[in-house]
Parts: sequence; structure tokens; C-alpha cells
Amino acid sequence: MKLLTDLLDDLPEDLSRQVFTHASWSERRSDSYTRLAFLGDSVLELAVGSHLFPRLAADSYGAGRLTKIRAQAVSGPACRAVGERLGVPDRLRAAAPEGTVVPDAVMTERVLASITEAVIAACYLHAGYERTAAAVVEAFAPEIEQALDHPVDFKSALQELLAQRSDVVRYEVTAELGPPHERTFAVEASVAGERIGAGSGPTKKAAEQAAAREALDALRR
Repeated sequence: MKLLTDLLDDLPEDLSRQVFTHASWSERRSDSYTRLAFLGDSVLELAVGSHLFPRLAADSYGAGRLTKIRAQAVSGPACRAVGERLGVPDRLRAAAPEGTVVPDAVMTERVLASITEAVIAACYLHAGYERTAAAVVEAFAPEIEQALDHPVDFKSALQELLAQRSDVVRYEVTAELGPPHERTFAVEASVAGERIGAGSGPTKKAAEQAAAREALDALRR
């Protein structure tokens, strides 16, 4: 965690301010952490994926299995845990406009995860990919090991959550891209005709897992 903390503490004032600006504190949403979170999500996935790829034997870890492990390691709960270790709640409260009280209700999994992704994006923009990727792998090490040792089946977890509401999820392939030997599948997960998640992957099963992960992140917010 030290590497990412050091990069965060070294951010220029303007980037740091944007990372810890809640959308409700600014007239322009683009001045908040939301745009940075979009970029940070991509940097996070690349850093963790690049770390896993050479580490895991190709014979045992195909594309589908790698996708599943990475999805768990960078999921909403994982980002929230890293954010808590980074001290995101305290940093957000400290950055609040004078007189603004930040209630615990604001510190949702979605907010903490998004700010963690924004931190990663800001570090990437300021320090470059190599330093940021190394910091990300160190910060997410417990989540990566958890995903390797205790993989979660996102489809089963989603099914169990929806069963409590008497709902049933349906998966639909919405696109098949690329040549037959490098096919990428896009899948949407829906309940009663309403989309609750989407994902893509090198196989239909991997894409369904990605869609289930997104749906779980959304339903737990």
C-alpha cells in the first residue's frame, strides 16, 4: 500500500482536488472524481491483468479463468477495501467544502470504489503507467490472492441474491466480435426485461461472469 499512498500524496493540488470532489459539491460533474474513475478502471484492469498473465500457467489458466480472477480482484468490494486502507473516507471528509458534513451514508461501496479508481487514474496521469501499475499490484495484493485462493462464482452469487427477491436473471449475447479464433462476446444480464449488467469476454461463460459481476456491483450499492 505504501507505493500507492506515496503516489497519492505526491499528486498536484488540482488532480488531488478532483479525486476527492464529490459530484454534489461541484456545479460541473466533470470537476468531480467521476471522469477519473472511468480512466482508473481501465488502468486497474490492465495492471492486474498484466500481473496475472505471466504468473499463471497457460495450461491451467485459460482466458475465461483469467477473466474471472481479474474480475474478482478488481470488483467493487475489492476497490472499496483498498480505498478504506488508503484512508479514502477521511481524505474525502477533509476535502469537503467548509461547513459541509459528510455523512456515513455517502461512503457507499460505489463511492469508495469509484474514488479508488480515480486515485489510480490521477496517479497514472501524473506518474505514468509503470509506477502506477506497480503501486496498484502492491495495493491490491490481498484481493488478488483472495481471488486466486477463493474464486467467487459471480453468476451463482447473483442468482442467490436475486432468489431472495424471487427474481430470475437472464443472459443474452448481444454481439460477437472478431475473427473465429479471437472471438469476443458481449453479454447483457437482465431481470424482467430490465438490464442490470453487461460484460464481455473471450467466451460466452466469461462474458456472463463479467455481466454478473457488474450486476452484483450495481445491486449492492
